[in-house]
Parts: sequence; structure tokens; C-alpha cells
Amino acid sequence: MPPPQHPKNRSRGPAATVRNGRPPRRMASRDAAERAAFFARREAAAVLRRALRGDATRRAAGSIKSLVYSPTVRNKRATFALVCQTLKYLPILKEILGSSGVLNSKWKKQEELVIVTAYDILFGQGTAVSGSAEQLIMTHKDTLSGALDRICAKKKVSSVEDLLGNKTPVKPKPRFLRVNTLKTTTESVVEELSKIHMAAKDDMVPDMLVLPPGTDLHSHPLVTNGKVFLQGKASCMVAVALCPKPGWKVIDACAAPGNKTVHLAALMNGQGGIIACELNKERANTLQHTISRSGANNIQTVNGDFLGIDSNDPSYAEVRAILLDPSCSGSGISTERLDYLLPSHSRDDQDDASTSSRVLKLSAFQKKALSHALSFPSVERVVYSTCSIHQAENEDVVNAVLPLATSLGFELATPFPQWHRRGLPVFEGSEHLLRTDPEDGLEGFFISLFVRKAAGGDAEPNEDGTVEARRKEPSEDVAVVARRKQARRRRSGVRAFSSLRLSRMILCSNGRFW
Repeated sequence: MPPPQHPKNRSRGPAATVRNGRPPRRMASRDAAERAAFFARREAAAVLRRALRGDATRRAAGSIKSLVYSPTVRNKRATFALVCQTLKYLPILKEILGSSGVLNSKWKKQEELVIVTAYDILFGQGTAVSGSAEQLIMTHKDTLSGALDRICAKKKVSSVEDLLGNKTPVKPKPRFLRVNTLKTTTESVVEELSKIHMAAKDDMVPDMLVLPPGTDLHSHPLVTNGKVFLQGKASCMVAVALCPKPGWKVIDACAAPGNKTVHLAALMNGQGGIIACELNKERANTLQHTISRSGANNIQTVNGDFLGIDSNDPSYAEVRAILLDPSCSGSGISTERLDYLLPSHSRDDQDDASTSSRVLKLSAFQKKALSHALSFPSVERVVYSTCSIHQAENEDVVNAVLPLATSLGFELATPFPQWHRRGLPVFEGSEHLLRTDPEDGLEGFFISLFVRKAAGGDAEPNEDGTVEARRKEPSEDVAVVARRKQARRRRSGVRAFSSLRLSRMILCSNGRFW
């Protein structure tokens, strides 16, 4: 039911200046606020529905923040506040709606809207004049208030706040921004932001800026037009650790929502090719939106399972790097994601989350995915990362796959050697692993880097201190390699191939473009 349109007072006489003791401007302001609240409740209900269903099935389409700040939500600030507060009061709201019988079969299909509206009227604004859900709650407001009083009396508390329990507070962290160098430069972004904020360059991650905690730039043109991405430092460290070179062929195995994917594209200067895999159709749409906003034109999206790719398929013969950031518990970013507001957080608290059946199932999948990534014959670098703090998803996965990696010629390298926090000392070589922690002012991330050892040559370090194996291009056949060696040996009397002619020979020997 749409909000009612109040008739305008067209009179220009003295009676129009004051009506019922209120100036018309104040009435217009009140009407606008009511309309805004009407639409905010419905947007909040849609977000709440997706968040609760994803939490119940453990197949979330995104975090609460990402759902609110999606392009389909218009009033983001009001919607975000409503969703967070409704989730905070959710157990109480369900109890009083259930005990009062308000949420009958007629309203069951709109349960989330009724819950959001009940919160807003009982604990928020206190009144509403438009909308069928609003009329339902206003009609039963006294009944619901009585049910709330009985719950407080039964639990022997004097206020609603005492019923809420302890919710994990969000410790303020700096706001990190990643400059999208496909569209702009760090210097121009710093200059633009200097009009409203002081932005400092990060001392470790290229093209990353640091702003004060609480800085809200979601609606800033730099963000909406894709020149800047609101991406955490720990998340950005993942793509930098992989260190793909311009012109490489890369796979992002579990790509959505796509921030790391487009970061890879920026690191590659938009050259080469990236295959971005995402199994979930809804998340694949989010991935596509992120790619479009970034301006990257070297990314091919695949709405399918990375594990379903045949690593020996000639289509992937030139893949040189794989980023594997698979599904995980998200325990390292649960606070930032506001997962502590979801019902599953309370259930997980009852058991040791690090050894729960869900984490163990995730760990088994992660081992399988990492083993598959290492099986691609021409891959040189594989990053395995999670946003989890659990050993079962991090060190245990790497340790389990390490024998296979070694047999395939891989070894652990050290991403960001200057970083102080390394892997848990549970196996020899864990010092090569990297962890970030909220104590560092970051999210809880884990990063491991596998590098294929050089065949017949020494490894050489990259700028970030990791190790890159020196090897021939996978597209070169034996004849081309032999000709290149022969050309280098001849100092005179024979004209060497030009680089353009050689490139054409290599492409012809492969028979296709990737």
C-alpha cells in the first residue's frame, strides 16, 4: 500500500500560514519524513529477508553491509540503521509477535516487513500513518506493548536493554581505500579527497589510502564511478601477494563479489586475461556489477564451479597464476560483516566454532580446491587465502596439501616479509604464512603463497619479497625455444629474429589467442 498523498493547501490567505498551530513547511517536512520511513522499512525488509535466509542456509549472498550498499537500495543510511537495529532486537520482536498472535498466516509471507515495522514503531519512531503493515502494528500496539511488559516481568528485568544481552562492539578501524588505477591515479584521488578529508598513503600496499575511522564515502562520486573501492587493507594484500604480471593469464577461482578480481586487473594494467569463476548465480551478478564499475575489460566471468574445470584442458594451458579465496567461515571479518547480529552467531557461541562441523566441512572443501589449483600444469603462483581466524581453515589446509604441492614442484614463499604476524607454528615452514588480526587494526585474514620452483635456474625475488620461479613461457614449443637459444649464441653473420616476428611464431605455434 503506497503512502497517502496529502492534499496541498492552495489558499494564499492568512489561514494558510498556520493550520492547527503548525506552519505548512513543518507539515511538508513531516510528510516527507513519513514517506522516507515508509520506503526505508520496505528496503530494510528486503535486505533482512536475504540476510536471514542466507544465514539459515549458510549460503549468504553477501554481508549485511554489502546487501545494504548494493545498487538496488536507494536510502542506504536509513536502511542500514533499520536492518542493524531490527536484528539487534530480533529475538524480542519474534517473541512478542508470536505471543500476541499478530503474525498470523495472512502476514507470514511478509514476516520481515512486519518485524521491521514492529521495531520501528515500538522502539524507533513510535508512530506511522501509512502502509498496511504500519496499520497492523499501530492497531495492535497496546497488545504488543503488554506482551513486552510480561516478558520483562518474567525474566525479572526492568528495561528492554537488559533483554538484549551483550553484542560484540565494533572497534573503530581506519577506513582504507584502494585507488583503481584503471581509471585514475593515487595522486589525483588524494587531491580530490583533500577537499574533505586528509588521506595518507599506506606504507605497504600500493595505491592504498588510509582515512580516519568512521569516514563514510559510500555515496562519494569517486566510489560510485569506480575510481575508488572501499576495500580493507588485508583484502588488498591478497592480490598483491599473487603479484600477476601484465599479460599473464590468471584465474580467480571464487571471485564474487569481485574486489580482488578487479584488483588483479589493475595490477596487470588491464593486460592479459582473467577468468573469474563464481558458482552462485546471484553472487555472479554482483561480480559482474563490480567488474563493470571498475572499467576492467580483460575479465571473463564464468558462472560455474572452479572444481569443474579440467586443469588439462588446452583452454587453460597458459594459466600462470591462480587466486583461491574460497568459501570460509568468515570468522576474521564477522564483526565488520555484522555477523554477530545474526541468529547463527548465538548458535555458534554455544560450541567451539573452530572445530564445528561447518568449519570442518569447509576445511575439507578448501583442501580439495587448493589441490585442484596446484594441478594446473603451467601455473607458477597460487595464493590461498581466507578471511578466517581458524587454524582448521588456514594452517591445517596448507599443511595437508603441502606434500602434493612439493611433488608438483611448488614451495611456500613469503608474501610481505616485512609483515610481523606470521602463521601459527604448527608445522615446519609455517613462518612463510601470513596472518592479519584486529589487533593490527585490520580484519582477520590468512594468506599463503605457493611458487613453482625454477627448473634449471635460481629463483629471483619480486618487489614484495616473494619468490618467482624463472621458467619458459608455456606457449613456447621446443622448436621456438631452440631457435631462441641459437639466435643468442650467434654473435655475427646471422640476423636474429625481430621481437615482432618471434612473437608471431609463438602465437602460431600455439594456434590461438587466449
